[in-house]
Amino acid sequence: MYVREFNVVIVGAGPAGLFAAYELVTNSRGDIKVAVVERGYRASERRCPIVTSELDVDYKISGCAMCNPCHIMQGVGGAGALSSGTINLRPDVGGDLDKLIGSWRKAEELIKYIDSVFIKFGAPKDRLFTIQSSIATELERLAAKAGAKFIPTPQRHIGSDNTVGVIENITKYLESRGVKFFLGTKAVDIVRSSSYLTVKTASGNITAKFVILAPGRSGASWFAELAKKRGIEIKPGPLDIGVRVEIPSYIAEPITKIVRDPKIIMYTKVYDDKVRTFCTNPNGFVVQERYDDHIVGVNGESYVGVKSKNTNFALLVTVKLTNPLEDTIAYGRSIAHLATKLGGGKPIIQRFGDLIAGRRSTWERVSRSAVEPTLKHVTPGDVGMALPYRVVANLIEAINRLDTIMPGIASSQTLFYAPEIKFYSVRARINKYLETTLDNVFVAGDGAGLSRGINVAAATGILAARGILNKLA
Repeated sequence: MYVREFNVVIVGAGPAGLFAAYELVTNSRGDIKVAVVERGYRASERRCPIVTSELDVDYKISGCAMCNPCHIMQGVGGAGALSSGTINLRPDVGGDLDKLIGSWRKAEELIKYIDSVFIKFGAPKDRLFTIQSSIATELERLAAKAGAKFIPTPQRHIGSDNTVGVIENITKYLESRGVKFFLGTKAVDIVRSSSYLTVKTASGNITAKFVILAPGRSGASWFAELAKKRGIEIKPGPLDIGVRVEIPSYIAEPITKIVRDPKIIMYTKVYDDKVRTFCTNPNGFVVQERYDDHIVGVNGESYVGVKSKNTNFALLVTVKLTNPLEDTIAYGRSIAHLATKLGGGKPIIQRFGDLIAGRRSTWERVSRSAVEPTLKHVTPGDVGMALPYRVVANLIEAINRLDTIMPGIASSQTLFYAPEIKFYSVRARINKYLETTLDNVFVAGDGAGLSRGINVAAATGILAARGILNKLA
């Protein structure tokens, strides 16, 4: 059991936590003692197994159910550390940074600063994808025909085979500046004593003048419970729920060769619900996510050096709940529990044609598809039994409308994997410095409801750090 005193304790070592620590030690005027409490482990210890060849990629994907959940969703680098490593260089993608700051220009400058930090620590300089304004206009017109909106977004692709190295470089730099990482350590509670805050962990207590809560998506439930317990004012947040779509790369190529991760948003005709594309992986792989309580889900990866014949992306419906049921986290977990049970502990896979026909998929039917699934550790089944009817209806409408933009995507052979759920937690009530209603407690990232992606999560970490530095000045 340890009791150590720091200036700042950061709970969570995802993009928000890492960039908060970076800002604190890089821009403080004097010595500042920073601790980072993280439930998972170093990025270099999270591969399961480490990818060294195309064969290993296949094994990793098909055998991912054997991995420790902490290695997939938790650890230094956060849930995005084992993803495609695509950084959206626009402040209104991955969150609403421009609204949070109150200035598009300042938000854009902050995103550029984040990009420069990633490059400093090894992100490929030559993997920047931009789109010419004339081509962007054509895509916007094409999307408009489908009743959708295309958002042109510059993107830097780090790649699933490079993200671990970049995160490890950031970690080593922080350690060289005196940042203490408490890894494999679960934060349990925060208690105020006199003018200090004590972060209670399963291993011991850590005291500090300031605390930044950046628990990430996997810590969304923990943050919601802590906020209610300790009087941090919160308000309900949304939930994104849907499927991961897998298609032959040649169907998506006319679009993905122009913009690697196209951002397309539409509102459905019947329910007026928001549906969006997210995390497109050209020539990528579908992978399994595992949460606590034995819940499974899906995500996607793409590598610089290893390619499949398929492209995958998330198709997500935004769900907002009102009184009396405002807890989107509990709602999302109940759906994930049902999907996991129906899949026998595995994600569900279904052909789009089978979903439309109202029948479950079988391996024999899946084998007829022109799309060979990149994730084999799945159960053929019926997405319509796993997800709410309203969500399924929205997804079907969205696929049919996307066929105007990517002809062939509404093929009966297109594959759906379920569930894909993004937990963004409740949203904390904050001031302009991201300080909560509990003095000297700041928040950042997806787990506090302030972001929906790596770029804005990192930005909120920086803003929280600057808020603390402003108090220390």
